Amino acid sequence: MGSGSSSYAPKTIYLDVDGKVQKVTCVFNSTEKEDMFQNVISQVAEQFSRAFRINELKTEVTNRLAMLEKRVELEGLKVVEIEKCKNDLKKLRDEMTSRAGGRVNCPCKYNFSDDGKKLTPRRDVPSYPKYTLSQETIEALKKPTFDVWHWEHNEMLSCLEYMYHDLGLVKEFNMNPITLKRWLLGIQENYRINPFHNFRHCFCVSQMMYGMIHLCNLQEKLTLTDLGILMTAAVCHDLDHPGYNNTYQINARTELAVRYNDISPLENHHCAVAFQILSLPECNIFANVDPEAFKQIRQAIITLILATDMARHGEILDSFKHKVDNFDFTNEEHVTCLKMVLIKCCDISNEVRPTEVAEPWVDCLLEEYFIQSDREKSEGLPVAPFMDRDKVTKPTAQIGFIKFVLIPMFETVMKLFPQIEEIMVQPLRDSRDHYEELKQIDDAMTEVNTLTAHSHSLLKEI
Repeated sequence: MGSGSSSYAPKTIYLDVDGKVQKVTCVFNSTEKEDMFQNVISQVAEQFSRAFRINELKTEVTNRLAMLEKRVELEGLKVVEIEKCKNDLKKLRDEMTSRAGGRVNCPCKYNFSDDGKKLTPRRDVPSYPKYTLSQETIEALKKPTFDVWHWEHNEMLSCLEYMYHDLGLVKEFNMNPITLKRWLLGIQENYRINPFHNFRHCFCVSQMMYGMIHLCNLQEKLTLTDLGILMTAAVCHDLDHPGYNNTYQINARTELAVRYNDISPLENHHCAVAFQILSLPECNIFANVDPEAFKQIRQAIITLILATDMARHGEILDSFKHKVDNFDFTNEEHVTCLKMVLIKCCDISNEVRPTEVAEPWVDCLLEEYFIQSDREKSEGLPVAPFMDRDKVTKPTAQIGFIKFVLIPMFETVMKLFPQIEEIMVQPLRDSRDHYEELKQIDDAMTEVNTLTAHSHSLLKEI
C-alpha cells in the first residue's frame, strides 16, 4: 500500500441559527461520505422547510383565532344591545298598557286589578277574514250534530259573527259590524288555553244555543232582545276561566273567592270580565242601545251566566219544573227561568253531539280535573273522587252525570219543545247506554285480572 497522502477540498456550509450565520467546514476523505453528508443535509433542509411551514400555519391560525375572538366580542356586544332593546321595548309596552289598559292577569291565585285597568284585545284592528261560509256550513251550524273540532279560531270567529247577523241582532241593536269583530276578538283572547274551559268550549256552547234557537223556533216565541241576551251570555259564560273550579277557589281561599264571598266566584268573575270588555268603546256592541235598556240587558246576561254554576242546578231545574206544565211566554219570570235552563243545557250539552265529537271533550275535561286534583293533593286540599285520576274512569265519570243531570233536564225542556227528543234527548240516552256497556267491559276485565292474580297466588303456594 502506498503511504502517500491524498488531499480533499474542504466543504463549507453556512447555517442561519437564531438569526446568526454559523460557518461549518467539513473535510471528507471519500466521495461516498461526501455523498452521504449531502443526503443528510438535504433531509435536514427539508425538515427545516416543514418546520417553517408549520410555523407559518401556526401564525395563520393564531391570526384567524384573534379575528374570531374579535368577532365573538362584537357579537356579544350586539347581544347585549339586543337584550337592552328588548328590555326598553318591554318597559315601553308596560307603560303603554298602564296608560291604555291591558288584559287583566288572573293566575289561579287571582289578582283582579283594582286600578281601573280594562281588558283589550291584543290585536287592535280586526284581522280575521270576512266570513264566507258555504251553504252547507250555514245549515250545519243550526244543528247539534255540528262538528266543532274542524274549525280554527278565525273560522269560529267568523261563524259567531255570522250568527249575530243571521239572527238579526246586528240590526236590532244597531251594532257597528267592525265593533262586533273587535268584541269577538276581545272575547277570544280572554279565554285561556285550558284543556276544557277554552275558546272552543265557548264556541261549542254558543253554537248549541244558536242551534236550539232554530230547533225550538225561539224567534217566534222570544224577543230579539232575549235572543241577544242568550247568545251574548253563551259567548261570555266562561271568560278567563283559570281551569280550577269553584271548589278549589273556595278551599284554596283564592283572592277571587274572598272577593265574592265564596258565592259563585268563577261565574261572578266571568261576568265582570265580560262587562270590562264591553266597557271599551271599541268593543261595545251595545253602544247604540238606550242606557235604560242596556241596564236590563246587562242584568239579564249576569243572571244567565250566574245560572251556569252547577251548585245551583237543583234549584234552577226545580223552579223550571214548576212552570213548564203551564208555561206562559208572556210571563217575564217564566221566560227568565227558561233562558237560565237553556244556557245550562248548552253549557253541558257535549253528550248531545255524535260520539266522535263528544268523546274528545270527556278526555279534555278529565285532563283538567286531573290537573286540579293533583294540585289539591300537593296543597293538602280535599279532592273530589270524580276528579281523582286514581279513582275515576271515563264510564264512571259520565254515567251518573248523564243519568241524573243531563237526561232529567233535557226531558223537562222536551215537555215545552217536543221536537228536541229525537235530535237531543235520544242521543243522551244512547250515550248513557254506550258508557254503561263500557263500564260492564271494564268491570269484567277487572274481575278477570283479579281472578288471574288470585290463581297465580295459589300456584305459588302449591
